[in-house]
Amino acid sequence: MKQIELIRFGENALKQENIQDAGIKARMLLQHILNQTRQEIIINSEKIVNQNQIDEYEKSINKIINGLPIQYITHNQQFMGLEFYVDENVLIPQPDTEVLVEQTIKIINQLSKNGKKVEVLDLCTGSGAIAISIGHYCNDLEITATDISLKALEITKKNAKTNEVINLEILKSDLFNELSEKKFDVIVSNPPYIETETIKKLSKDVQAEPHIALDGGKDGLEFYRKILNESHKYLRPNGYLLLEIGYNQGKIVTKLECNNLKLITNEPIKDFEGNNRVVVFQKEG
Repeated sequence: MKQIELIRFGENALKQENIQDAGIKARMLLQHILNQTRQEIIINSEKIVNQNQIDEYEKSINKIINGLPIQYITHNQQFMGLEFYVDENVLIPQPDTEVLVEQTIKIINQLSKNGKKVEVLDLCTGSGAIAISIGHYCNDLEITATDISLKALEITKKNAKTNEVINLEILKSDLFNELSEKKFDVIVSNPPYIETETIKKLSKDVQAEPHIALDGGKDGLEFYRKILNESHKYLRPNGYLLLEIGYNQGKIVTKLECNNLKLITNEPIKDFEGNNRVVVFQKEG
């Protein structure tokens, strides 16, 4: 079977199951199996694929049909123009979260104008996408990335090395528990924020992601309450807290009780699809 024929087979199989972006996923899968770039796949479209490669391709197509995200097969996700390794131990970084990173970078650049070294804390780091992207695009700062999952932190280390980010301290911690009295200029987090009962209603590919990184408790607000209640202890005066939120959580999160923090975004910052995505607080000086 030719490469182009195998891609068409995969695309048709995915389309029959109403899988989104069937053609793109069919091509990306063959790129992964044959270790070819997109351009090489196009150039080599008439080349014959051996039976072992066909078998692996068909198995992988079936995994996608059964709900496994393609990123857990290719172990790759692009985010902020960088490449990140992902597997079933971490959430797959999504374009929505790039808005959180971009807003954080803006604030860091403001703080560092006078030559100040900015210290940043990334809570619930997962794959490290947020912390590593910040470290890649910002100069003269120190970043601490925490997560409760040791397996996730191993992936953070791997991604930091791949993207040559060295100004990163990686720490196992349940939110602030292991941070002692260290102070930061900026705290950023994309915490679990889906209601427990809602998770089982989500699409199969989302349910394949680690539930510990999705489950925000009964009302989806458990982690927001903890972060808003404790952040003031770890922020320097006039320090910033940036949180990613669910598309329908803007009004709820901004009305939660928070110690010594003031909301500085009158309306949540929207993502690329126009959904509420980021709220920003500042510690009162």
